[in-house]
Parts: sequence; structure tokens; C-alpha cells
Amino acid sequence: MLTAGIDIGSLSAQAVIVESGSIKAYKSIRVKPSSLESAKAVTEAVFSENGLTFKDIDFCVSTGYGRDKIQAEGFSKMNVSEISCHGRGAQWVLPDVRTVIDVGGQDCKVIRVNDKGELADFIMNDKCAGGTGRFLEVMCDVLDLKLDELGPVSLSSRNPIKITNRCSIYSETEVLHYLQTGKNKADIAAGVNMAMAERVNALARQVGIEKEVVMTGGVAKNVGVKNELERMLGVTVRAPPVDPQIIGALGAALFAEEELKK
Repeated sequence: MLTAGIDIGSLSAQAVIVESGSIKAYKSIRVKPSSLESAKAVTEAVFSENGLTFKDIDFCVSTGYGRDKIQAEGFSKMNVSEISCHGRGAQWVLPDVRTVIDVGGQDCKVIRVNDKGELADFIMNDKCAGGTGRFLEVMCDVLDLKLDELGPVSLSSRNPIKITNRCSIYSETEVLHYLQTGKNKADIAAGVNMAMAERVNALARQVGIEKEVVMTGGVAKNVGVKNELERMLGVTVRAPPVDPQIIGALGAALFAEEELKK
């Protein structure tokens, strides 16, 4: 029994194939101009790498941006919200997890689930880029760092510089000023990660934190943000035992498997 989950985000697209309760394969790519193009590209990539075609898939579920359009075009048989998919996927890889912090390219979600991975409560910020992956991308451009360098660079900081502006545009100007005045790049990077964690922390406090806590999405790979969140929340923030960016697509594939069993 093969099921597939497709998750189209604002910056990346993922596809996961589940075979009889185990992850068989997955793929993550940069998004294309439309959600449908992204769905086609990521599924074609994961299929070709594993000698499969769409005919081999018994059921497919889409999630993320454009999930309904992907279904309408026949790429999936059902669509499920990314909030439910992240909750289900996270609880499947870490059964004792009760709080999921998902930071994507253009939104941030804090999700609480029960022992079955079912949604208990959630809060979402998709109105401001300040608490999302896009904020870190903008800051990396200013700092002339790759996105995956921001966390490691910040770890060498001895005097983190506080970023006072909440708006990404004003924060960019602030970081430029610090660079021009000769501030240490590691200290600025640490300040950027701290600012990001503060925004996620504020959101998490509104919905409440219940142990265990896991962080998903691309920002989960930033050790600097993760460390700051642990300090602010006073809990251990766990990393999933798989790529944190595939959790939504994994949840979609698990929902697909559930549908087949009905």
C-alpha cells in the first residue's frame, strides 16, 4: 500500500511516500511559479528517484498553499489543512509530542495535539513576515550569509545585539546600520535569531505550551533560533528524527493511508 502527501509552502514544496506505515521516500524542492507546477515538479522528482509513477500510488492527499487547486486538477484525491497535517506528522514521528511549533516561509503556527495527533488548539501568524522564515532570508541577504550559516555563525557570539524593530523592513535597516558601524557579524546574527525567537515565543504563549515540544519547518534547522526558544519557553524543543521540512507532507500521506483503511 503506497500513499503520498504533497505539501506546497511559500518557499519550498515537499512530497512524501508512505508504504504500509513507514516512510519510503521524500523530496523537497524550491517552489515553482504556481502550486500546481510545484506539485508536478516535486512528485515527478520523488517518483523518478524511486522508480515509481503516479499509477503506483493508491491515495494522495495535498496540503499547504493551493491544496484545493491541486485536488481539483486531479493530483490528489483529498486535501487537508497544513495545521492538521503538521500535527499528525509530528505526533507520528514523536508520539509523546503535544506542542508543534512550525515556522514556514510566510507564516508561523503553534499547534497543540492530543495523544492521537488530533488538533486540540492552534494559533497562526500569517500577517507579518517578522516571525517567519522570510525574515531570516532578508537578514541573511544583508549579512551576506547563506540561510544555513546563520545559526552556526551566531553560536560564536559573545555579545548579542538586540534587534529592536519588529517590522522586517525596519529590522533590515537596523542590521545595515550595525554592519556599517563595525559591529561583529556573529553578534548581529545572534540578535537576528533572538528577534525571531521572541516573535515565535509571543505566539506560543498565547496558545500555551504543553510538553513535549517539537519544532518543524525550515527554521527548525537554525540552531540559534532553537536554542533561544528553549531559553525563552523554559522547555526542551525537540527536533524530529526526519527532515523537519517534510512533516506536513508526511501528515498528508498518513491521512491518505487512513482514508484507504476506511
